[in-house]
This record gives sequence, C-alpha cells and structure tokens, in this order.
Amino acid sequence: MRTETSIASRTIDRPLAGARCWIISEAKAGMDTQTRGLAEALGVDFEMKRVTLAGVKKWTAPWGRVPKSVAFGDPGSDFSPPWPAIAIATGRASIPYVKELRRRAGPGVFTVVLLDPQTGPNTADLIWVPEHDRRRGSNVFTTPTSPHGFSPERIASLRASIPPLIAALPHPRIAVLLGGKNGSYHFSDADDRRLQAALKSLATLGASFMITPSRRTHPRLVEITEAATRNAPRILWDGTGDNPYPDFFAHADAFVVTADSVNMTGECCATGRPVHVFHPTGGKRKFHRFHAMLEELHATRRLPETLDRLPAWSYPPIDATGLIAREIERRWLKRCAWLPPK
Repeated sequence: MRTETSIASRTIDRPLAGARCWIISEAKAGMDTQTRGLAEALGVDFEMKRVTLAGVKKWTAPWGRVPKSVAFGDPGSDFSPPWPAIAIATGRASIPYVKELRRRAGPGVFTVVLLDPQTGPNTADLIWVPEHDRRRGSNVFTTPTSPHGFSPERIASLRASIPPLIAALPHPRIAVLLGGKNGSYHFSDADDRRLQAALKSLATLGASFMITPSRRTHPRLVEITEAATRNAPRILWDGTGDNPYPDFFAHADAFVVTADSVNMTGECCATGRPVHVFHPTGGKRKFHRFHAMLEELHATRRLPETLDRLPAWSYPPIDATGLIAREIERRWLKRCAWLPPK
C-alpha cells in the first residue's frame, strides 16, 4: 500500500493549529498558491515574508547569505524574534533566509522547504518535492502533485452553490484550462490546430465549456479555442474582473488542461474527475515523468486529436496538500512536541 494512502486514511488532531508561521517566498503567484494552501491545511496563523535578492546576492542564491541590509534578528526587522513555530519557504531567494533562521532560532522552529533547494539535506527539517523530482532522503517527502489551495473542504464548499451562468450550461461541463509557451513547451501552429480539433469534437458530442486562459496564454491559443467552441454553450473568461477559475474548477464534469501547467494539472486531480492533458511540442524529462505518473494513477489521459466519446472515468482524488500537512504534523510531533506552539 502506498505510504501516502495510509497517511491520508488517519484521523488526527491538528497539533499546529493556531501556531505562528512565517511564509518566506518570492512574490510569485504559483508559490503563493502552494504555500498558502499548505498553511491553511495546517491551520497555522501565517505571515507572508516577501523576499527578493539583487546583484551578487541574486546570482549566488540559494548558496549566499541574507543581505546585511535586512538586519536579520535585529529588533524592528521583518525577521526578528519572537520566532515562529514553523516556517515554510519556497524559491531560490528564500533559501538564505530559512538557513539563517535555522542558525539563529535553533530546533524550536520547524522549517519546511517546498521544492529542491539545491543546497543539501540540512537546509530544512522537511523538504517536499514532487515524485517526479530526483531528490530523495530521510527528510524528503514526495507526493504525485504539488500543494495548492483546493482542499476537500474548499471543493465541497464551492460545489454547495453554483453561479447562475454556470448552472445554465448543460452537462457535461468541460473546464478548459489554458497555459501557454514556456521554456519547455513550444505550442507550434500544428499544436494549436490539434487542440482546436479536439475541442471541436467535444462540442460535437454535446459538451459545454468553461474556458480560462492564464498569464502565459498566447493570443493564437485563445483564438483557436474560441473558434472551436463558438457554436457550443460556453463561458470564456476575457481577463476582466475576478477569474472564475475556482467556480469552473468546482463545477466541471471533466477537464482539458495544457501539459505545461503542472500546478493546474495537479489541482484538477484533486477532484477525482476526468482530466485530459493536451501535450504540445516539447517538454523536459521532468514534465514527462510527472504526466506519466498521473496516467499510471488513472487520473489523467492524453487528449487525442479527435474524441468519439465524452470523458467518463474516476479515481481517488489526490489531496497532495493534505498529505504534506499530515507529514509535517507527524514530524513536528516527533521532534518538537515538547515545545508549546508559538
């Protein structure tokens, strides 16, 4: 039996609920999604600590030291006592800070780093990496997908009420989550045409659509998605107002997501509902390992160019955030239970 399954099946108290937590990260939306989701799953009282590095410090991160101008530990500094019970860090710029915190605060602060810090196992008490990452060790914990803000409780809450525009869409409702070009995936003209053909075939089968682009979505990808779904019932977010992604996510019967977005793919797999992944040209080995693993778990399937049936399969939802939170609690109880949460 998988370790993650046995952990998920336990019912335990939240030993860190209400404890003080520092989230140390760069100001990036993807990082915020991961760290906030994990902090909420732990029930901690968290404070965001935004960090940036410039000049030589930027290029030497994560191996360098905290800039002297930060006055780490001095009264009035953003990084001064009282120290938190737990710190969660992510991003290259955060690593010098979490190492300095460990040096000054000692074992009374439990430290967590999300993603491989590249600075060795002694960087934090717990290092989380996705299973497709190569790092392993006694203080390394892995899950198939990344932490995020869609806990089972939040999904249930979102599903408890449905916006009228979504309620008006006929079933099956397909959420189309568009990423875009990055350093790994190229999205050629031929790729875009393949996605267009697949969406057209879903429309022919009677699907309705809830479509949202991201900051990386190139204009042509939006254009071909619009053209493919033009004659079907749909909602296509144009980027104005609040992003309806949470409601799309909660009320979708199935998903189409582009392979470049590991985070969105993982979030979809928290629903237990069918996830078709569109693979454009390119992709590094780590992306291929990630998607192959989710296919092995029967959570996702590759999006074919033409579908002759609507997606209909299920699997146990993958609650990566909850799994990571329970592992942190287990290790904290083992190491720090003699200390009252701060």
